[in-house]
Amino acid sequence: MAEKACTIWFTGLSGSGKTTIAHVVEDALRKAGKKVEVLDGDVVRTNLSKGLGFSKEDRDTNIRRIGFVAQLLTRNGVFCICAAISPYREVRDENRKRIGNFIEVYTRCPIPVLKDRDPKGLYEKALKGEIKGFTGVDDPYEEPLHAEVICDTDKESLEQSVAKVLGTLKSKGYL
Repeated sequence: MAEKACTIWFTGLSGSGKTTIAHVVEDALRKAGKKVEVLDGDVVRTNLSKGLGFSKEDRDTNIRRIGFVAQLLTRNGVFCICAAISPYREVRDENRKRIGNFIEVYTRCPIPVLKDRDPKGLYEKALKGEIKGFTGVDDPYEEPLHAEVICDTDKESLEQSVAKVLGTLKSKGYL
């Protein structure tokens, strides 16, 4: 019988800390003897979703693919950490229903802070209209309504955010 695992779904705008927090949580789970896989949005786009663009339909397809893989891993006792912007609430909620053991982590951060953090200057270009379809600027990002964890990454340390996620995993019986 497979060990009880879950999908930990990190959602938030580009640069909000999803991947950074996800990898520290991954390390903590591995140290606790858990089987863990990370599905990072950028890596998945390169390998599993190559050829998809950034239309709403393509973004939804990408997130559904990530959710499908997460479901397979989770039902086989692997903690699956997904770190993807996943801008649309409906598809995140579809994945929640499909997977079942699902913890949503919203990495919340205001755009002015994200703009200051952004080494490539993408937010600045998007705000000037030089980049079109940028999530959170001229393309929608639908905040989660019922995230199990909210990490305000402009106000709390990495350690505080990780502690919130691990605390929730403990309180839900996964650790």
